[in-house]
Amino acid sequence: MSTATLAHDVPLYGTPITLLLAKKVAEAAEDEATRHGWPMVIAIVDSGGHLVLQHRLDQAQHGSIEVARQKAETAVRFRRSTKVFEDALAQGGMHLRLLGMTNLTPLDGGIPLVVDGRVIGAIGVSGMQSPQDAKVAQAGVDALR
Repeated sequence: MSTATLAHDVPLYGTPITLLLAKKVAEAAEDEATRHGWPMVIAIVDSGGHLVLQHRLDQAQHGSIEVARQKAETAVRFRRSTKVFEDALAQGGMHLRLLGMTNLTPLDGGIPLVVDGRVIGAIGVSGMQSPQDAKVAQAGVDALR
């Protein structure tokens, strides 16, 4: 597969997100969570999957600390939203093979951070149900525009 073909399927990796930009993304996500009164954990990883920033809002469940990071790591590893995997599992059948992957969290709430067509990192959010997690993550993504 050529690089040109790959570029049409998913965005290429780019320069890792900076701490300053990660803070901007996390702040927008936190604002969204706070607006709804949702206790969340927000994680930002760089394009290599390394944690750049993570914080837990007051009263966010402890189990969400790892889940938020894992969602962000999944989104950056596969350069797509974790919702893709959640939806595939919901279809059942051969998609259930995804459950055998140890480096994948198939829960909505992980979204790649893309700037100039390149993945610079990802955000992962956990604390509520998947649609709420995704809404808060999307608010973080929207801060890049």
